[in-house]
Order: sequence, then C-alpha cells, then structure tokens
Amino acid sequence: MTDITVIGAGIAGLVCAQQLTQVGYSVKIIDKSRGVGGRVATRRLFETKADHGACYLKPKGEFSQRLVTLLSQKGDLEVWTDTLHVQENSSSLTANLQSSLPYTAPEGMNVIAKFLAQGLQINRGERVKKIDLNFQNQWHLTSQTNQEFTASSLVVAIPAPQAVMILESFAQNLLDNNFLEKLRGVEYYPAITVMAGYTESSAQPEWKAITFTQNSVLGWIGLDSSKRKNPTQPHFVIHSSADFAHKNFESEDLEQVGREILHNAASGVNLPWLNNPQWMQVHRWRYAFPKTPLQQTCLPAETSLPLVCCGDWCGGNLIESAILSGIAAAEHINCKLQQRELPGINFFDAL
Repeated sequence: MTDITVIGAGIAGLVCAQQLTQVGYSVKIIDKSRGVGGRVATRRLFETKADHGACYLKPKGEFSQRLVTLLSQKGDLEVWTDTLHVQENSSSLTANLQSSLPYTAPEGMNVIAKFLAQGLQINRGERVKKIDLNFQNQWHLTSQTNQEFTASSLVVAIPAPQAVMILESFAQNLLDNNFLEKLRGVEYYPAITVMAGYTESSAQPEWKAITFTQNSVLGWIGLDSSKRKNPTQPHFVIHSSADFAHKNFESEDLEQVGREILHNAASGVNLPWLNNPQWMQVHRWRYAFPKTPLQQTCLPAETSLPLVCCGDWCGGNLIESAILSGIAAAEHINCKLQQRELPGINFFDAL
C-alpha cells in the first residue's frame, strides 16, 4: 500500500505527486496513457515531432514563470516568436505583438511533463475502472488489466467528466451531492487536430501561428516545424473549432474529417498546397479545453479517507492553473495526513 495514489499523469497530477514525494510520502501515479503530460503532448512521426496538444507556454504567473526560467536555462524551452496572428471571419490577418512571449520546446512540449515526472513512480497504460473502500479501510483501485492498488489517500487528476464516470459508477455512495454536482458542472470543448507534413520546396508562410476567432471549421494553425532545430520539411498542426469537432467527433472516417480541416485551412490562409500533404495524422481531443472551469483550485470530497480532484479545470484552463491545482491538492492531502512542510514553488529546485 502507498500513502497516496494519484490518477492521472497530467501537469496537475505530476505537480501534486512531486509536492508529496519530496517530503517523504509514498506516492504512486496511475495513468491510462503510455506517456506523461496529458494534453501537453508531442507525437513522434515521419522523422520529426509535432505538438498536437498544448502548442506553446506563456508564463502567466509565478509558477509557470519559474518553470520557464528553469527549462530555458536547461535549453529545453526557447522563445518562439514575438508576434502571433489573429483572423476574424475571412478578414486579413492581424499581427499581435506579444507582451508575454510564447515559449516552445525544440524537442517537443512534452519535455515539460518529462521534467516534472522525474523520480516519480508511474504505472503507465493502466486505466482505472473501479474505486471502492476495502475491509482494511483503504482506497482500493482496480485497473482494466485487473491490477490492484491500495492507498490511504486518493487524488483524481484527470478531466472532470472522466472523474465523474469513475466516481459516479463506483463510489457515489461515498460522495456528497454537492461534490458530484460541482464535478458534473465542468464541461469541455472538444477539438480535432491535424498534423500534416509537406515537401521541402513548399513555400513557407511569414507567420508562425494564427488563431481563428469566428471560423466555423478552424480554431488555430501553427507552423510546428518552426519550433524544431534544422527541420527537414515544413509541417503544420491545425486545431479545429469546437463546433466543428462536436459535429464530427464520432465520424468513422477521421481521415476525411482531417482533409476537410486541411481544405479550409488552405483557403483560409491562402496556401493552396496545404491540400496536398506528404503525410497526415488526425487526433481527437474529447476534452481539449475546459469550457466551465471551477472557481476554486481543487475539489475535495467529504469522505472518510482523503479524496481530492484537481486539474487545469480548477481555477482556469492554463498550465499555470494546472500547477496551482496540483499544489492545492497536495496541500489538502498533507493537511489530512501528517501536515509536513511542503516545498511549494521550491519543488522545482529538486528536479
């Protein structure tokens, strides 16, 4: 048995686990994916990498600024551009000079999660299917591969709708209605993301990224190859609008959906050759962006054993929000256990 089990190896779960591990608690993370980071995701493909989740990091507070400083000193992050573009309707591009500069990672944005995961015990590829209390008054978790985990405290650091599915089905009798109502009230925007690569001779656009504010199909396009060291060919990452993703999310022909996104991007940014990629991959994000985040940094439950939910859907929808939520969840668990002095922002220094 461990002191604390954390479900989810996204930013909030990793930060929470670091806070508690660094003061001597035994912590185990369980995550359904093969990697870490959640939506801070990088995919290796066709001899390059593409950030198909979080595209860049803007330091919006003390914690994300500290993270950017440390990773920049290590050479893992660097300033991407001082100008990001916006397109409203079909109007021309507006260049927005950035007061807070966006940072990207030449080796992929997932380096942020890998940095935060150092030294942690993580069970990957394990989707939790059941949570209950055993006869020893411990949290008892069972995964889809029938692995069993026990702990005295539980942190659920996954998107709120996923937390609802787990907790409603198997632990509803242990939870109060107010807790469940708050959890159910968190909704997400979906997105469909296209990653596409082109020939070396393709003309490069002058812009690095465009946000579409009123486009029925497109949400964002970025020249992802501009983040890489010595890229061999241009490649783009394109996020759909939430409305388009909602309408097409369950499509059986995901490649055709991706080609529709590419077609709209080609006409929307006046680059006809975007219609003819050398390679293309499409990814669904069911929980892309919190639509109705809670106005609190974590969501504790009134249970006999400590249980708290956290994520970027607590207090906002950015990496800074996820960090703050992970710290708040750790503080709640620590208060219920041995009330040790947590490192707070100083936990970065031990990594």
